[in-house]
Amino acid sequence: MRTKVAVLTALIALTVAAPAQAGAATTALPAVSMEAVLKAAQIDPRRADSTQTPGAHDGVLLVEQALNAKGLLDPKYVDGYFGTTTITAYSQYQKSLGYTGIDASGLPGKTSLEKLGASRFTVTAVISAGSHVTYHGVTLNARTKAMLVAAEGLLGSQVGLTQGSYNPGGVDASAGTHDGGGAFDVSVAGLSAAARTNIAKNLRKVGFAAWVRTPSQGDWGYHVHAIALSDPDLSSGAQHQAGDYYLGYNGLADHGADDGPAVTPKLTWEEYQRG
Repeated sequence: MRTKVAVLTALIALTVAAPAQAGAATTALPAVSMEAVLKAAQIDPRRADSTQTPGAHDGVLLVEQALNAKGLLDPKYVDGYFGTTTITAYSQYQKSLGYTGIDASGLPGKTSLEKLGASRFTVTAVISAGSHVTYHGVTLNARTKAMLVAAEGLLGSQVGLTQGSYNPGGVDASAGTHDGGGAFDVSVAGLSAAARTNIAKNLRKVGFAAWVRTPSQGDWGYHVHAIALSDPDLSSGAQHQAGDYYLGYNGLADHGADDGPAVTPKLTWEEYQRG
């Protein structure tokens, strides 16, 4: 009797242990932070050197390895630097999925990242532009509206908008920056220089690249131009302006020094929300 009991006990122990051992043998996929990869995709292509965006190397490397596996990126560019060559490769991947226009700009989005990472990596820290909404008479996306509402809260007043997002073929002087999401212009008619600067400063605090544009800079009147950092719907032009902002430039064709109000550190909307 004791022998039978001992055998049964051993069999039960093996049955319980087997699933645990099988689970332990399963290797979890590495994670790619969409937030970090998006930041690198904005900044790295605008750098004059190959300095990598802090905190983005591991995720960018996984993305580049996946692009290489699909024959879209030469192995010598699989280095954790999301430069122009990687942007082009990612754009080609997006086009292979049937995307066009701003959806194939080379800026990673949630759906394309998840498809690229199938069986290779998972996607975390997802950023969504959200649905298109109307605010102050112009079209924005939900993320941009939330950011602007927060900035207006800091200002203690609302602003007027003269141009919004998703506006292809809009103002010629905008050079396509309003074709996608995350972009708008603020009317500053009748405001003092200090008031104009204060608007740009509070927009920067919540995650916008924002500058006071002047008539001497182009074919336009005084206004504040804003681009939502890390908006996955940014047009290529807006993407370049976001990168320039991080690197201390004015976002114009002359690639001049940033002439906007200093805000340190330069935060995205998600970073601002985390405090």
